[in-house]
Amino acid sequence: MDAQLLIEICILCIVLLIARVLYLIHKITTGHSKYASKKRERPCRTIICIGSGGHTTEMITLIKNLDFTQYSPRYYIMARSDVTSKAKVEELERNKATTGQTADFVIYKIPRSRAVHQSFLTSVFTTIFSILYSVPIVFKINPELILCNGPGTCIPICGLGFLLKVFFITDTKIVFIESFCRTRSLSLSGKILLYLADNFLVQWPRLKEKFKRTDYIGQLM
Repeated sequence: MDAQLLIEICILCIVLLIARVLYLIHKITTGHSKYASKKRERPCRTIICIGSGGHTTEMITLIKNLDFTQYSPRYYIMARSDVTSKAKVEELERNKATTGQTADFVIYKIPRSRAVHQSFLTSVFTTIFSILYSVPIVFKINPELILCNGPGTCIPICGLGFLLKVFFITDTKIVFIESFCRTRSLSLSGKILLYLADNFLVQWPRLKEKFKRTDYIGQLM
């Protein structure tokens, strides 16, 4: 193939890729991707990003009211350094199983993308490592829904979920719930996912007033 033609094809592919990304971001930020394109007739493959401490408590509070038969299988993704969330997730699944709801779930542990108080410079490298580690996991799951509520662990997962949409693999819906402790401003994860999450939920009316594309759901805690 002529070298000039190859360069032109590469440039065209890059332009089309950029156009696709900008189109999806526009669709997300204007609220046109909030709802599923068609009525679901089977359970939804769901990734649930688990943080630690308060993040875990909030997420457990949120999902314990879900009908697990409609969100199956469930893939819980948490940081390797999180030693308590695994037990809480397993307890929730056991309780759900006693009510006759499916216990079809898997727990994955990945490197933390950013630790508390970690510098932004070093977090760039740890985030890249976390993304590379997460690639085979996310592409194997091929999730239809990603639920997250703020831990740094969710950024690589949501970024890869967004790429699934970019490349027409799966129309993955990303639902982000801002942490209860965020009353006046968004977390770093929230500031990033404001442009990637199809549904952005906040727990304080002040945030809804400040960020128009968000939805106020009241306090989970």
